[in-house]
Amino acid sequence: MFHKFLKLAAPVALAARVLLPWLGSNLALQAATDPPAWFQRALVGMEVGPTGAQFGGGRHAADYANRFDGAEIVRRSVAANAEYLVLWVRDGEFTFHESKHVPRPAGFGDRDVLREAVDEARKHRLPIIAYCQLQYPSHELRQHPEWKMRQANGKPIDHLVCFNSPYTNSVKALLAEMLGYGIAGFHLDMVDQGFGPPHGCWCDHCQKRFQAEHGRPLPKDIDWDSADWARMRQFRYASSDRFEKMLVEHVRQQAPQATVDFNYHGNPPFSWEVGQTPVRHADNGDFVTGEAGAWAFGALAGSFNAAWYRAATPGKPFQVAIQRGVRMYHDQTTRPLHDMRWEMFTLLAHGAFVTLIDKTAYDGSLDPVAWERMGAVLGEARSKRAHFGQRPLADVGLFFSSRTRDGIGRDKPAAWFQSIQGAHKACVYEHLGFGFLFDENLSLEGLQKFPVVCLPNVGILADAEVDLFRKYVEGGGHLVITGHSGQFDELGKPLARPVLEGLIGARVKSRLEGTDHWVQLDATRLGGQLGQGLEHRAQKRPGTNVATAVPFLVRGPATAYEPITAEPMGKLLDSHRASLPNPAGYNADWPLSARQPVGPAALLHRVGQGTVLTLAASPDTATAGEHHIVEARRLLANAVRLLHPRPRVRVDAPANVEAIVTDDPATRTLRIHLIAYNATPQTTPVKERPYIMPGLIEDTPIFRATIELRDGLKTAKPLNRSTQLKKRANRVEVTIADIHDVIVCRY
Repeated sequence: MFHKFLKLAAPVALAARVLLPWLGSNLALQAATDPPAWFQRALVGMEVGPTGAQFGGGRHAADYANRFDGAEIVRRSVAANAEYLVLWVRDGEFTFHESKHVPRPAGFGDRDVLREAVDEARKHRLPIIAYCQLQYPSHELRQHPEWKMRQANGKPIDHLVCFNSPYTNSVKALLAEMLGYGIAGFHLDMVDQGFGPPHGCWCDHCQKRFQAEHGRPLPKDIDWDSADWARMRQFRYASSDRFEKMLVEHVRQQAPQATVDFNYHGNPPFSWEVGQTPVRHADNGDFVTGEAGAWAFGALAGSFNAAWYRAATPGKPFQVAIQRGVRMYHDQTTRPLHDMRWEMFTLLAHGAFVTLIDKTAYDGSLDPVAWERMGAVLGEARSKRAHFGQRPLADVGLFFSSRTRDGIGRDKPAAWFQSIQGAHKACVYEHLGFGFLFDENLSLEGLQKFPVVCLPNVGILADAEVDLFRKYVEGGGHLVITGHSGQFDELGKPLARPVLEGLIGARVKSRLEGTDHWVQLDATRLGGQLGQGLEHRAQKRPGTNVATAVPFLVRGPATAYEPITAEPMGKLLDSHRASLPNPAGYNADWPLSARQPVGPAALLHRVGQGTVLTLAASPDTATAGEHHIVEARRLLANAVRLLHPRPRVRVDAPANVEAIVTDDPATRTLRIHLIAYNATPQTTPVKERPYIMPGLIEDTPIFRATIELRDGLKTAKPLNRSTQLKKRANRVEVTIADIHDVIVCRY
């Protein structure tokens, strides 16, 4: 029998030797010639869904969503220049397709919106992406209360579902139904574990899994100083990660060509509560999807988030969703055209593809004015397609540590987030190209992509990270360090010997716990460079040409250093609060005036071929804080410029104009996107004073900018015909009368 097998096996083996290379090469050829997936060729699209389900608790009028028409939405989307459509198919209460698992609205009858949309989309070759809500599944939680998250005391959290429960099987069944329609993919919203207290999950499913994985019971409650709570946080992150990967695998098995993306919340202002970290939870889908929204996150969020998503998923497309509503997704209002244009072109210039969200009226009908404006925005974006997607140029990399978010920010991370957000704000206002770096995937190669790297008050640093920063600087890189960087262990406890002292070239004399600190720069050459742009508050010293600035407030954490091998510059001053018998009891929200020096303002240290510049205060935190002043912002920007004095492209423009510079080496083309934020002023709010909502952009501005290229300039042309441009050698001067223009420079 064995001999017969050998006789049979020989020709099979021969055939395999002949066929497998042929099969492999043909599969590779097919992969190379297959058309790109819809998201790889998309620039702009629409997301459309009904509004109101999440507010009604399952109780709705008979006309709820009864005019929510899939075919009409597809036709409107095509007419509005959308290249794909994300269609709401399931929200917390209902589904809008024929399902065995979740009911349709009572007034829907036998209508199937997904079928209507897919049939109509086929005529237009429009990809249909099914929106499916994962969290807050009201219908399932009424049927299965045992799937609810539970607090440490055992009390259920009624609106949250546990991702370690059998709920996973319910989601799989629902996705399998939708895949049967021939959709292009899913947008799954969202794998979060809550945005605030009460926190979970201590349910039976989590108790058993944690015991099995860690060999010990779940901690009895939140205890930030315990190793068990650190394990619990990692368990939460792993639960979300496992749930996402399980769903992706399920979809791949059912329909390999269908795409999956998740609504991501690994970026500020979201913290450990959500159950996501910056890199780990960004990479589970085919691409990452996040949200901008000036009404929720501020006008700088679009720029911040787009660069964040790019860094979290290097080399992959990334999607950002914006909405047409003024206040939020469900408010049934429409923003002015220029307001939408500003947000759209900020995101596109940073390399995102953008989904514009429309929420229908309560009955599912569409607003013709909104669709006219949305069509104009999407059409303009498509007409400028050739100018998006190139490689961004960056002057500085901003390092974000999820360990510090958890160990220092803890359950009140907003104050700590000011450091990274303020560093970004300074870059935007001062027209410095920036990118993000993360502790989860930090590498020497990643660091070396940036001429300068900034550690904005990064309290917790692992030994391996410090070693990478040292190698980066020794090899010629430049490091800016601020605040309390490197002064805490992994649990957020102060270190007896901070880990960055060797790189800084100074000893930490004391960590100043207050926030009202002041900086006074000196008349040395380096002090003058740090003080550039502060001349309006300067005092001229007789016999010199250098301005010696009076102290200015830098509100935020600070450190008193004692120089060892570093060169000190200027003075860090405490405030008169330090002389009070009860400093904390004297109106802690308001800073007091400068008192006396406690150490140098800055330290310059040569390490190998590179340089470390340490700012004893936190101009990043100050820039994003309530006491933000121009001097603090420029201190941080000047630190970058001192270390990187000859950038490839230098832009001088108003502070409300963001400059995004991209490079296309194949055609030797630099593109300088100039995008103006031109909101109207607001009055006192009716409630929650002083939290003033941003105004809307109604009119196009007019502004001037200059661009200088270090390495030569052949030609420079604006995209807008109305822009006035003058070229003088390597310098370009422009006057722009629009929200957005692109100056196309050949070198």
